[in-house]
Amino acid sequence: MTVAVAAQDTATTDRASDLIAALAALPAGHPSRPELRARTIEAWMPMARHLANRYAGRGEPADDLFQVALVGLIKAVDRFQADRGVEFAGFAIPTIVGELKRHFRDRTWSIRVPRRLQELRLAITGANTTLTHTLGRSPTVADIAAYLEVSEEDVLEGLEGSRAYNATSLSTPVGAEGSSELGETLGGDDHEFEVAENRIALAPALASLDEREQKIVALRFYGNLTQSQIAEEIGISQMHVSRLLAKALGKMRRRLDA
Repeated sequence: MTVAVAAQDTATTDRASDLIAALAALPAGHPSRPELRARTIEAWMPMARHLANRYAGRGEPADDLFQVALVGLIKAVDRFQADRGVEFAGFAIPTIVGELKRHFRDRTWSIRVPRRLQELRLAITGANTTLTHTLGRSPTVADIAAYLEVSEEDVLEGLEGSRAYNATSLSTPVGAEGSSELGETLGGDDHEFEVAENRIALAPALASLDEREQKIVALRFYGNLTQSQIAEEIGISQMHVSRLLAKALGKMRRRLDA
C-alpha cells in the first residue's frame, strides 16, 4: 500500500481497500450500499485523521480539522470510480487535503481579504511549485504572471494579501495550564510526505507516457539531470529532449486536468 496510509496496519489497510473496491462495484440504489458506504468511511478514517494531524498547531482545534478531513473523505468515497485506474488513496488524498486547505482559506484569515485575493494566493502558490520544476529555478513575478495570464500587479497584490493569513501570535499560551507558548509547539513541514503524495497523484499521468517519455521525465525530475545530460544519456539532441519533455508534460497536465 501507499505511504499515505502507513498509519494503518497492513490488515486494516487491506480491509479498507477491499471495502472501497466492493462499494465501487455496487450500482447506485443497491440496498446494501448505505451500510457498506458507512463501513468504508469508517475504515478509511485513520487516513483522514493522519492528514488532519499534519495541519495541527496552526490555530485550529484538532477535532475541527478532523471533521473537515472527514468531509473530504466522504466526498472521495462518494466520487471514487475504480475503473479510472487510480488507487483510492491517490484519489482521496488530494480531495481531503483540498478540503483542509479550503477550510484554512475561508476561516483563518486574520484580516478579511476578498475571495479573489484568497484564490489568487493559492494560484500563485501552485504556479510557483510548477514553475520551479519546469524552469529549474525560483520563478520571478513576471514568470508567474505569464503562467497565470494575469498582470504583474495582480501577482504582487496576491502576495501582499497573503500576509493577512493566520497571524496568530507565537506567544499565545497553550496547554491546560498555559505554561508553554504556541511557538514552542510548532513542528516543521514533512517535505518527504508531500513528495510521496505528489508521486501518488502523478502515477496515473506518468503511466500514460510511452517508455522514452517516462525515462526523460524520470531523468529530469527524479534524477535531476539537465537536458544536455539527458541528451547524452539516451543519445539524442538536446533540442529533441526539450521537445519530448514539453510534449510529455503536456500529456501529464491534460491527464491530471481530466
